[in-house]
Amino acid sequence: MSAGWIFCVFVCVCYISGSFETLVTTKGDGKLDSETSTARLLKKRSVSSGKIEVQSVKVDCKVTSRFAHTVMTTKALNKANVSQEVSFDVELPKKSFITNFSMEIDGKTYTGEVKEKEKANKQYQKAVSSGQTAGLVKASGRKMEKFSVSVNVAADSSVIFILTHEELLQRQFGKYELMIRVKPKQLVQHFEIVVDIYEPQGIAFVDAYGTFITNELLPLVEKTVSDKKAHVSFSPTLDQQRKCSECDGTLIDGDFFIKYDVNRAHDIGDIQVVNGHFVHFFAPASLPRVPKMVVFVIDNSYSMVGNKMSQTKEALVTILGELPEDDYFAIIVFSTNFVVWRPNLSKATKENVHAAQEYVKTIEVIGGTELHDAVIHGVEMLYEEQRNGTSPENMVLMIILLTDGEPNRWPRSLPEIQESIRNAINGNITLFSLAFGNDADYGFLDTLSKQNNGLVRRIYEDSDAPLQLQGFYEEVSSPLLAEVKIHYPENTVNSLTRSHFKQLFNGSEITVAGRLNDLNDINNFAIEVSAQGFENNFELKGQTNAQKWETIFPDEEYIFGDFIERLWAYLTIQELLDKKDIGTPEEKGNTTAAALSLSLKYNFVTPLTSMVVTKPEDETKNNMFIADKLTEEERRTLDRNIGLIPASYSHSYRSYAPTYYVDGDPHFIIELPEKNDALCFNIDDEPGTIFNLVRDPLTGILVNGQTIGDKKVIPGEKVNTYFGRFGIVHEKFGIRLTVSTKEISVSDEGKQAKLFWTDTATVKGPNMDLQVIKDRSLTVTLRNSVKFLIILHKVWQKHPYHQDYLGFYTLDSHLFSSNVHGLLGQFYHGLEFEVSEPFPGTDPKKPDAIMFVKGRELVVTRGWQRDFRQDVKNGEQVPCWFVHNNGTGLLDGGHTDYIVSGLFKTI
Repeated sequence: MSAGWIFCVFVCVCYISGSFETLVTTKGDGKLDSETSTARLLKKRSVSSGKIEVQSVKVDCKVTSRFAHTVMTTKALNKANVSQEVSFDVELPKKSFITNFSMEIDGKTYTGEVKEKEKANKQYQKAVSSGQTAGLVKASGRKMEKFSVSVNVAADSSVIFILTHEELLQRQFGKYELMIRVKPKQLVQHFEIVVDIYEPQGIAFVDAYGTFITNELLPLVEKTVSDKKAHVSFSPTLDQQRKCSECDGTLIDGDFFIKYDVNRAHDIGDIQVVNGHFVHFFAPASLPRVPKMVVFVIDNSYSMVGNKMSQTKEALVTILGELPEDDYFAIIVFSTNFVVWRPNLSKATKENVHAAQEYVKTIEVIGGTELHDAVIHGVEMLYEEQRNGTSPENMVLMIILLTDGEPNRWPRSLPEIQESIRNAINGNITLFSLAFGNDADYGFLDTLSKQNNGLVRRIYEDSDAPLQLQGFYEEVSSPLLAEVKIHYPENTVNSLTRSHFKQLFNGSEITVAGRLNDLNDINNFAIEVSAQGFENNFELKGQTNAQKWETIFPDEEYIFGDFIERLWAYLTIQELLDKKDIGTPEEKGNTTAAALSLSLKYNFVTPLTSMVVTKPEDETKNNMFIADKLTEEERRTLDRNIGLIPASYSHSYRSYAPTYYVDGDPHFIIELPEKNDALCFNIDDEPGTIFNLVRDPLTGILVNGQTIGDKKVIPGEKVNTYFGRFGIVHEKFGIRLTVSTKEISVSDEGKQAKLFWTDTATVKGPNMDLQVIKDRSLTVTLRNSVKFLIILHKVWQKHPYHQDYLGFYTLDSHLFSSNVHGLLGQFYHGLEFEVSEPFPGTDPKKPDAIMFVKGRELVVTRGWQRDFRQDVKNGEQVPCWFVHNNGTGLLDGGHTDYIVSGLFKTI
């Protein structure tokens, strides 16, 4: 995890070339031709040799008292003799708020309008129903969000895009960090980054560098720093941007960083007052850390199997090794039940830490996710340690919870779990949550943490997950003060943001903002700060040094409007958004209404508002785009880059590995993370038919599946089929595995075994491991090879029609050879396809599109299937493009070509 506050801008201007099938055909004048919608979608755009030239890119950032105001301006020229589509893409930090967007075309300016999200979406739906082209621009990544809009630009015409956004910089690890991502993808005539910083406390240091900065470009990074001001600029010429003297490629491709901090003293901090609003920054220097008691509560349920568990153990071993010796700690692991490493907290001596590290290495995955009891036991351990008096007084109490799924909902519902934990903690312990991967219930953990004075952090399932875990721990590992309370003179302030903080951590900063009742109170503005410090209580009193605007900020070129008022509004909205999911229904409603009102007043795009951008298409028709700011919970389910697909069809596909599976009636699903999309198709045939799913002659692996039907078929109704038996063969090791809804039979090098779904069991053979979770799933791991997951769907035994059936999931498809084939296997090494812009289909809730795949043009429909790996009962919805007629056109050959004569046969 990178240190400091992240401020990110990614600039990219691109155009649609004639090198691939485009979404909409235009004539030279930019108007749609008169052919049918389908015909138009099948054609290629006619483009001359001219291209889109990015004439200028400028990122202008002003940081005043930690509040950053960034204006990004890009000008592009269409040099072709026909109209072309120009796209403007920007990445900005998740915590920033867009405040303005405009584009100027042929001297006319089109400006985005911030509206209440619900009203904006109604306007969008109205545009769709009336036949206008509309799209939702919603995107996000790990640390950034992506704003994207495209517009049709006439021949020899230019467009100017201007985006403004603002954010309060948060201090982490003793510094503020601005990261500007620039990827113009071509040489730019005028390229410039300008950052001006003004800090009344005085600037301690400023560093500036870029990932793309070569030795030749380094002298172009200009930096001047005076007492309170810093100026950084980077403006390479066209030739200086080139990769080589004869190249058209650009060196400008990466991240530009600026890191800085301000001067600090051991006092009440810095207070600044402008036009009736004030901001108070508090982070006194040279404080000793306060020892802590921490309980690590770690999920070891079966969903943590594989990299998640190994990465968690790796990170926890490192974290334990960094515990100061005066800290106390405990470890609880939980699945169906919880297990405590030691019954009491242990002091972090070298011997205890080493013993804990060795224990962590032995943790294995098994069972469900009984989170509640594990956390409650952690709370009881902390209170017991306090009562026994074996540890020093004034220690900070915290629980760090890590989980990757949803907690068991029986016997308690999620709100009941939250209420029970909140009552047990009673405001005395800070609970931090780590949501590992996309399947973790972020919304539940977010509310749980906020109710207990903590925060939640998503850990992305990637190779750097251990570093993410360690980075989060470093942020909270060194408390300097506890129970920090800042008191302002009575009857002198109003509209105050939070002024009571559970902890102040090393390298961070407390920020409070509000309004003064009377500007004359500036001269008599006494402030008191009380807290619990190392070994004793901490108390500071002081008089503000607030002065008039012209005294504090004499250099107006560094100032943007009433910035402290906007800083106050920004901070207030952030705090209201944090509170809107906790409290009574009435409190939640009032908090949400207040946050919405401020968002609209100050023109901020927040999770409660949207920016509506109406762009010109022709004289009679407009296109509408809506830019939304997503919450983390929305990011869990919404697609990050699906572009013009309506949000109701969006999904975040796992970036770490594709999944191929068949489940249900029977539905085949092909997840393609590299395209951030999925394809699906059904196979309809007679019950009892055996299909080849996977066949790899080089590895010797074969998977076949046999279908079953319903117990009884309603006359005149479609015959539903499901997979009821699977046969898995590994010829090289003599493995044969039969899986039915009743039992599991295996032969491994002549050794026989039989398992039943009614028991949880693990069997390790010479060349294959099996793990059964009772009435839920079977994991098949071929030694040094692939892994399959088979889901058991239990149906009420007395159901008049349906019966138990199975689902089959491939987890390590990349380990197959390039010769792998079968109904699923043929997709294991990817698939090239393009999908047109959606158009209305026969079902108004499911748009159609044209898919270009394997030299064919197929009409496909946007729909949903389900992934049952985490939730066997309900499944997780997966949006996909549905290929009709038994996958005809997508499959190699027809579906009957995959029918075989036996469960272990190839023909």
